[in-house]
Amino acid sequence: DIDMVAMTGSSTTGRNVMSVCSSKLNRVVLELGGKDPMIVFADADLNVAAKDAVTYSLFNAGQVCSSVERVYVDVSVKDQFEQKVIQLASQFKVGDGRTAENTVGPLVSKMQRERVAAQVDAAIADGGRLLYKSDVPTSSDPNTSFYPVTVLTDVKQEMDIQRLETFGPVVSISYFDGTEQEAVSLANDTEYGLASYVYTKDLDKATRVARRIRSGQVGINCYSMLHMDIKCPWVGHKSSGFGFHSGIEGFRQFSVPKSFVYS
Repeated sequence: DIDMVAMTGSSTTGRNVMSVCSSKLNRVVLELGGKDPMIVFADADLNVAAKDAVTYSLFNAGQVCSSVERVYVDVSVKDQFEQKVIQLASQFKVGDGRTAENTVGPLVSKMQRERVAAQVDAAIADGGRLLYKSDVPTSSDPNTSFYPVTVLTDVKQEMDIQRLETFGPVVSISYFDGTEQEAVSLANDTEYGLASYVYTKDLDKATRVARRIRSGQVGINCYSMLHMDIKCPWVGHKSSGFGFHSGIEGFRQFSVPKSFVYS
């Protein structure tokens, strides 16, 4: 008999697993997809914010559930931020990860490469601007799955690249008017709620914004997954999960309480 199912994967697969488990009321813990936003206020350390935006958009070629997939920058510092991102992104090299100089490896499959390409191409066709695109290794293999490091800007909220999981080495930049209200509204405008990131030197403002974002973990001036304490649970809000794991609260999800009552 199966008492419980724990799964990490896409939200679509998670819904299917939950549907199957529901017939026998099997308990489930599902860690699912994300479309994680980074908010960069004008008073942020732009060097740190740009470095983290690039590093954690490209980490594992963008194939991480908590990758930075939407970057919202205060419009007043957009030009500075873009130039820093271009400079940093150009230092990443796509290629076989077994060679030390290569820092961005292949995508998991040719199909995934085509999905990423479709999102990028559609964004550019609909008015997004291409700021940077790297080279990729030449290959005679038709199934090669390398995708270039790509930086987009002027990305609109209704585009697929802002609404669907990308899971590729793309830095996607949009802008906001600098207010906390618009930053929170844009960050929450998604079916997902796994991780989010807020960059500002004003920690009171960061805390206010973090409280209002509907996600399981918020990195304030940092990438949460690499900085969080071992006691923190890993939680997905909305379509990003059901139940949670890690930390004491997470470990308890994998047990069933029992009361012993003596007379």
